[in-house]
This record gives sequence, structure tokens and C-alpha cells, in this order.
Amino acid sequence: MRTAKYMSLLYPLLTVIVSTALLFPAYAQAQAVTAPAVNTSSMPLKVGVYDNAPKIFVNENGRPDGIFWRLIEEMADRESWQLQAVVCEWNDCLLQLESGLIDLMPDVAISESRGQRFDFHEEPALLGWSQVYEREGTALLSLLDMAGKRVAILQGSIQLEYLSDLMTNFGIRVEWLLMDNLEDAFSAVVADRADAVVSNHYFGDLSADRLGLARTPLIFQPSQLYFAVAAGTRDVLLQTINNYLVEWKADPESPYFTALREWGVEPVPNAIPGWLLWGIACLVIALLLALGFSALLRLKVAERTRSLVASEHRLNTILNSVEAYIYIKDHKLRYQYANRKVCELFGVSAEQIAGKTDADFFDKTTCDQLYENDMRVLRKGERVANEEVNILESDQQEHVFISVKLPLRNPDNSIYALCGISTDITEHKQIRNQLHQLAFFDALTGLPNRRLIMDRLDHAMASRLKTGYEGALLLIDLDNFKTVNDTLGHETGDLLLQMVAKRLERGLLSTDSAGRLGADEFVLIVEDVALNVSDAMMRVRDMADFLRQQFAQPFDLHGTDYVCSVSIGVVMFSDADGDVDALLKGADLALAAAKEGGRNIVRFFNQDMQIEVTRRTRIEHALRRAIEQNSMSLFIQPQVDENAKIVSMEALLRMTDPILGDISPGDFVPVAETCGLIIPLGEWVIEKACGMLQQWQTIPVMKDLTLAVNVSPRQFHHPGFADHVLGRLKKYNVPGSALVLEVTESLLIDDIDSTIRKMQVLGAQGIHFALDDFGTGYASLTYLKRLPLTQLKIDQSFVRDLLIDQNDEAIVRTIIALGNSLDMQVVAEGVETGEQAARLQEMGCHYFQGYHFGRPKPVEKYLELLSAE
Repeated sequence: MRTAKYMSLLYPLLTVIVSTALLFPAYAQAQAVTAPAVNTSSMPLKVGVYDNAPKIFVNENGRPDGIFWRLIEEMADRESWQLQAVVCEWNDCLLQLESGLIDLMPDVAISESRGQRFDFHEEPALLGWSQVYEREGTALLSLLDMAGKRVAILQGSIQLEYLSDLMTNFGIRVEWLLMDNLEDAFSAVVADRADAVVSNHYFGDLSADRLGLARTPLIFQPSQLYFAVAAGTRDVLLQTINNYLVEWKADPESPYFTALREWGVEPVPNAIPGWLLWGIACLVIALLLALGFSALLRLKVAERTRSLVASEHRLNTILNSVEAYIYIKDHKLRYQYANRKVCELFGVSAEQIAGKTDADFFDKTTCDQLYENDMRVLRKGERVANEEVNILESDQQEHVFISVKLPLRNPDNSIYALCGISTDITEHKQIRNQLHQLAFFDALTGLPNRRLIMDRLDHAMASRLKTGYEGALLLIDLDNFKTVNDTLGHETGDLLLQMVAKRLERGLLSTDSAGRLGADEFVLIVEDVALNVSDAMMRVRDMADFLRQQFAQPFDLHGTDYVCSVSIGVVMFSDADGDVDALLKGADLALAAAKEGGRNIVRFFNQDMQIEVTRRTRIEHALRRAIEQNSMSLFIQPQVDENAKIVSMEALLRMTDPILGDISPGDFVPVAETCGLIIPLGEWVIEKACGMLQQWQTIPVMKDLTLAVNVSPRQFHHPGFADHVLGRLKKYNVPGSALVLEVTESLLIDDIDSTIRKMQVLGAQGIHFALDDFGTGYASLTYLKRLPLTQLKIDQSFVRDLLIDQNDEAIVRTIIALGNSLDMQVVAEGVETGEQAARLQEMGCHYFQGYHFGRPKPVEKYLELLSAE
């Protein structure tokens, strides 16, 4: 039993030995920061001073001094603080600090009780430890040797709190002599009123050398020393002190290291003192001897070691997962442990969580879910890993966690608790949902976008094949939507689209889907309408009429009532034979037929449209062959002035297919637009046109002519359009002024600002722009004034009946006047007779194009013609 007692006393010395290593950490290099200002200039900052050299003391001149005083004095000089020293005994200093009679107390170590009474900064001011000092010959080599001894110690000190608890736990009786200051404590040993004295090593080493006392190997409590304030006060002061310490400790030449060197303190010990190594060696020898005393004691130590290892393992699991929510629950699902993240989640401390259950923090649905998962762990010993959606009672906010729960077992393998590790993926889920929303839904209306619509069409067509029920695709286009943008602004136009989307979704069945394909075009997928096609068409017709009635109700656009009409194209699923592309093409044709019929029209896809689909498909295949085989051709048609002199040429694309024969541009260009071939086709035209212009530079009769090329809106808006045009000009060494790009009014419908910027980029290289088919589209005078146009071309539909239709004459006259007022060249297209040319000239038009002056022909024909003149 005596051996066991000795062993139990020696075991904690391992902690002392290991703790000693903490006395010599390398100082971390902190980022330098600038201390914020603290307003203490109005009242003096009262600083407690007690006798603890060299850290803090009153010198022989009666002034406060020491490491801590030098540091706070340097900070005060920089911050313009007024310092007032309050000299007091240690314990009295702490009482005055707590009561507010002192504002700041230096040289304070943190303990649990002090943490409740005082506030501290983060960066330690000094690192130190405590040590026992004795008269020569006392021979205190271990804690056991202190039994019955008179030990002088500072009243209210952290050393007293630590050692008294330690001695009580080991059953060692010590006569504590409580002193008001350390000087009296050391004097008591010299005067033989005490056998030993306990002190911090700074004061102790100085006093021991001065008074002839000896250092013992009893070193304990490595500590960090701080400035302290009363709890809940002067946070800004502490932050300022902390910032200076971080800044100074990063600079070896700072006031911090200057103060340490002045008082002979090494900031980073380079080695463990020899006497300390001897002390540790003695302790190790004593421990090894004690380990051999009894096999029984070894078994008890092993059992205790296993328990410590298990506790250390649980602790490491928690500390190494600080960004997760970690907790332990007992068999009654009461929280036994909760880490910092759990405390932050619940908004309470760990002590307040202990003993409570999920019902104290979550709603009933969450508790039921957690109970089911927890019981699988506690009753069945399962490792449970799944996603949990929890709602806190405190804020009713939904949190999504990935939780892993595992059983904690006793040595006999019985389960005594569960440990849970949860990771909050709420933000990750929100981001994933947002990405899904952006990928599959229209940002403006919230309706499914083209990508999701195509997926749902695939599903709908597959469902029809399984069930036999007929369905339909409705393509819906707002009539004259551009008028809203032009007259009321794009913001109002967006509002209209949002309100249309809401009405479109009104009354939809669970099997129906609405979506937005782009601009003012919407789509409605209707499934499981009827088994009979005729019945299905009737029901779809009723649905289309209902939609027209819905949209006929006025929309409140910022206080303005706007009545909207729609054109609807309908195609039945059975018309496409399971082909989604054919279904969309059929809907496009039906919508086009509806728009041709006027406003507020519904058209169903029919056999004639099917013939048109077949024709367009054949043209598409022929067009692809022509592009691949480079079999397209480029004709030119002259533009002349009032003297019939050729001043420019327009490049006109022609196509001849071995199977279909000659195909009109009016047929193959819309197909190219629809199937996406307009981009490569337009690039081919630009390439050929620039090649022509290069050849013309060497031909006298051609070198002064410009060449006009038609550009579709889709081609113009392509991101690489400008680079391609400028690249071809550079490749063929053609000046930009030789090229004229003809655009239509439909180019102005979308993103006018981007259009203007691109035209300005090209115009800067000398390229001219002409507005083709003017008068047939949607151009507003505001846009015309902003666009860098040099030419207006009167559409041939106005020229054709110029001599017999007063309306056409009035329109032509207006266009000519408009062009002249905007300083633009006006060209009349489709001039087929001399009478038309003469009348146009009388009206003020000076440039013409049409069969009267020359038909489209290959370049070689006009070269021969011009060369012969």
C-alpha cells in the first residue's frame, strides 16, 4: 500500500515533466497590424503595480518599472494615454481590478476562476513557469519532500490554487504561509520562518541569487501572462494591447524585445538548463524504481493508461474535427458533450446543452427523424450515415446536414453512448439548387428553359408510346411584343413576360408543362389528353381558346392597362411519330401560319404543313451538301446612280442542287436560319466577297466599286462575327471602305446597345452599313439616329406599285426625306421599269437597283460588260 501511495504521487510528475516542454515553444511569427486608437485621454488609465521584479515593481526612485510597465508605457506614449500607477499587494490588486478601482492589471495568468472575473487579450505578453526555492540543504527533490514543510506563497496567486489542490488530492499536508508580496515571502525563508517559497521564475531567479537561496527541481504550471481588465469592460483597450503585442513580437528590434533584453530575459530559450535536466533525470529514476515495486501497481497503472488513451482518442476526434458539429448522447438521448459548433448552432453554452435532449432544440418532425436514426445506433450498434434535414425551434430555419453516427462501447463491447459528427451542407445545397435553376429554368420568368423543355418533350413522347394517350405541343407567341419594349421600355417588357408566365401556369394539370423558349415565345406541353385524336384536338382547341381569353384580360403594367393578343401554333404528338425535332418543326410551321393569318389566331399543324416540313428538310440536306462540297455560288447585281453609272455591287447567294435544281434564296436562307447553318454560310459569303474585292483591286473598271453583302441578325450577333470580318479583310488585304454590310430592321429587336458597339468597331475600320428592306420591319427613329448607317434601301414592295398606289408613293417619299435628313444615301430596290426610275428620281432618289439596270449575274459577266464599255 505504501508503494501504491508513492506511485500515485509520482504519476502526476509525468504531467510536470511533459508540461515543462511547454516552457520553450518557438514564438509564432504574427502578421504585423496597426493598433486601433483607444480613447483614454479624458481620464487617466489606472494600472495596478505590485512587487514582482523584473516583470512589474516600484524602483528605488519610487516609480513603477519592469517589463510590463515598459510595454504599457510605450503603448501609452503612442496612443496618448495618461497612466496612473496604483501600488497594491497582489491579492488586493485583483480585488481592486474586479471592483473597478483599477482599470488594468499586468502579469496575470489565466485560470478558470479568473476567466469568470476578468477579460484578457489573445496574444500572451510573457511566457513563464512557477518554481519552488529553498535554503541550502533543505533538499526538496519531489512533491513528497514538501510534506510537513512551511511554504511561503503569494496570497490569491494561481500557484496557491494549483498546489493546494494538488497536495490535497495526494494527501500531502503542507503548512502554507500566505504572504501579501513576494519580497516578504523570500524574506521569510531567509529568516527561517519558512522552509521554501513558491514564485514565478522571473522574480524567483533574481531573488534566489540575491538572497543565496537554491532553486529546486520542482517546476510546474507553465503559464502565459497577460494584461487583464474587469470582465465585460474595456474590450477596445485589450484589442489595442493585443495588436501591439502581435506587431512587436514579429520584429526583433521592437520595444518588446528591447524590454526583454534590458531585464536580461531570453525571449526564446535555446536549451533546457543543466540543473533542470538533472532534476528531470532524478524524477525519471525515481519513477523507474517505483514502477518495479509491485505487479499489482503495474496492472492498475496499465488500466488507468488505457482509460486515458480512450479519453485521449475521443478528445482527438473532437479537436481534429472542429469545423464539424460533434456531440455525444447517452442511452436516453441526453447530450453528454457538445463541441463549439453545436453550441453556436443552439446559441447556448456546453453546460446548458448537457443533460438536454433534441426536443429542447428542434421541432417535432426533426426530433422524430433524429430519434429513429439514433436508436439504430444505440440498440443495433449500426453506423448510420445519411442526410438529415433539421429545423431549429429558435429560428425555424432549415439546416441540412450530412451526419455520421457511431456507437461508443465499453471494454465488454456494450454500447454506452453514441457519437455524432454532422457537417452543415445547407449552403452547398442552396448553391446546387441555384445552379440547377440557372441550368434548367429561365432567369426572368422562372419557367423551364429550352434545355428542360426538350427533356420533358422526350419524356412526353415516350409516355405516349407506352400509354397510347394523345398529347400536344402549343407554341405561343406574343403579338407585337416589340411595341411594348419600344414604347414602355425593356423593364416593362420584362414585367409583361413575367405576368404572361404566371397566367400561362394558371390552371395547368400536374402532367402539363409550361416553358419559355426565348424572347416572347412560350411553349405548353399537354400530356394524356385523350385516346382518340379527334377528341384530343377538340380539348386542345378549347385549351388554346382559354389561353387567348386569359391573355385578352388587361395586364397592369405600372398603372397602364395593356391588352395582349397571342398567336398559337399547335402540333399533336401523333403528327411527329415520336420525333421531337419533327414535333418542334411542326409547331414552328403552325405558329408561322397563325402569325400570317393575323393577330390572336390558333393554327393546327396539317398535312400541307407536313409537306412544307418535308420540303424544308430536303432543302436542309441539300444545303449541308452544298456547304460541304463548296458548291454555292455568288452572283452580283449593280447599284447605279441617276446617270445609270454603276457605283456599287451587291453580292447575292445562289444555290443549285443536283437533285432539287435551282433553289431560291427565299427558300434556303430561312432554312439555314432555322437549322443553324446561317453562321458557316455567312462566313463563306464574307470569305468569297473579300476574295472578289481583292481581285477587283487589279481591274481598273472594278477597283473603285464597293461590294454589299447581306448579313442576317443571327450571324451579326454571333460572338465571332466582327473578328471574322476583320480577319478576312486583313487576309485579302482589302480596305474596309470597299465593303458594305447590309442588315435588316429585325437586327434592332434585341440588344440595340450591343449592336451599336459592334457596328462602331467595324465602322472604325472603314466598313459601311446599309439598312436593307427599310419600311417592312420594326425600326424606330430613335434607333436610326443612333446607328452608324450610311445607306437606306427602300424595299421593292413599295417600289413595285409606286406608280399606281398613292400609299406606296407616300411611304417612298417619306423614306427619301428621312434618309436625306439623316444624311444617308437612299437606294430604291426592285426598280424594273424606266417609269419607276424616272418617278423615283423626281421624288429625290438618286440611287437605284433592280432588273431595269441589271439582273444578278456571275462576276465574269459584269466584268466583260464593263470592260466592253
